[in-house]
Amino acid sequence: MITEKLKDLIATYIASIPAATDNSEYKVGLGGNSTSPESTTLDVPITTTPSVVSAVVDGNVIEFQAIFQGSDANMTGNVIREFGIFDGSNLIARHNFQGVGPFSSTEDLEIFFTIEVE
Repeated sequence: MITEKLKDLIATYIASIPAATDNSEYKVGLGGNSTSPESTTLDVPITTTPSVVSAVVDGNVIEFQAIFQGSDANMTGNVIREFGIFDGSNLIARHNFQGVGPFSSTEDLEIFFTIEVE
C-alpha cells in the first residue's frame, strides 16, 4: 500500500525535476504515434524552448504548464503533435495528441500536462 504522504512526496519530487534545471526540459515535436514505455525521446522533436514554464503540486496531482511562442522560427508553420518533459537525457513523460497548428508568428501554444500519482 502507498500512503497519501508518499503520494504527495512523489508528486513534489516529479514536479521538481524540470523546475530544477531549465526551460529546455520541456519539448514539443511533430510526431504523433503512441508512446512506448521504453522511449527515450520524442518521435520528431523540434528545437524550441518555451517562454514560460511552471509545475504546481496539489497533493498528489502535478500540473505542468509550458508556453511555446509562434514567433520562434522553429514553431512557425509547424503542426505540433507531441509534448515531452525531460530530466536531462531522461524522458519522464510524453503525450501525443491531435495535431495543433500550423502556427503563425503571432500565435502561442500553451500546454497544460497533468500527472496524478496514485
